[in-house]
Amino acid sequence: MNWYAIFAIYVLFWVISAFLVLPFGLCTPDETGEVLLKGQADSAPSNFRPGRVMLRATLLSAVLFGLYYANYVQGWVTIDNIPGLHPPR
Repeated sequence: MNWYAIFAIYVLFWVISAFLVLPFGLCTPDETGEVLLKGQADSAPSNFRPGRVMLRATLLSAVLFGLYYANYVQGWVTIDNIPGLHPPR
């Protein structure tokens, strides 16, 4: 696997991980007791921390990519192991 493929696959894992960890730890103004501003949505987070989301996404994507790459190198799960995915011989 070349470096371009490794980078592209890691970026895909990072984006998916960012969307997975995005809602964790957020509180709405109702939960924190803050007053809503005029025009503010009720569901808008009051304590959004993008740095924490990026750190969590980086850690999760590193673990997931590590598992993916280990499977790529070792061949633990292949298309032949999954019933119904390979054409009949």
